[in-house]
Amino acid sequence: MHRSYQPLKPVTNRYLQQRWDQNNYENHRRKVNSALPVVDNKGARTPAHVQLKLKKLQLQDERLSIIDRDNRLLASRLANIVCSRGLVDHHNQYHLRSLNADRRREELLLVGRQNQAIYQRIMSRQSEYRRQLWLDDWQRAERRRDDISRYPRGLTEKQRSHRKVKFAAVEDSERSTSCSKTDTDRSDRET
Repeated sequence: MHRSYQPLKPVTNRYLQQRWDQNNYENHRRKVNSALPVVDNKGARTPAHVQLKLKKLQLQDERLSIIDRDNRLLASRLANIVCSRGLVDHHNQYHLRSLNADRRREELLLVGRQNQAIYQRIMSRQSEYRRQLWLDDWQRAERRRDDISRYPRGLTEKQRSHRKVKFAAVEDSERSTSCSKTDTDRSDRET
């Protein structure tokens, strides 16, 4: 093997030179493998407070505690429902009350007073219409109409019969007699 090795420089013993060169090469490879970079090319280390995020953990704990509290309340309510044999409290003990009721009442009173004042003004005024003249004119017109008409007006009202017809459910015999009476009444009227 040493016979095939060709060193770069002339040497007296090729075998020893090969061993020295091999040893130097292995030392060099070891140093290359264990060498550290001169330039720090690693990323910046994230701070512990950013990695851990304590605020997020705190909010999560608070949310879980609220959920646990709500679950306990629901469980106690369900237990009360089971123990109460299904009775439901559906009566509201509060009365609805408007926050604007006082103002609306004052406005209503104000409108009522204004309406009363308008009514008093209207009632205190004398009428501009001459009602008595109108009544006299109407009576004159009625007298003329009665004088002109062929048949007097009050006569037809006196001639009407004041019989009342019963429409209640009656027996068949009464129904037949009432039918015959209405037929005779019609024949009397026609004559």
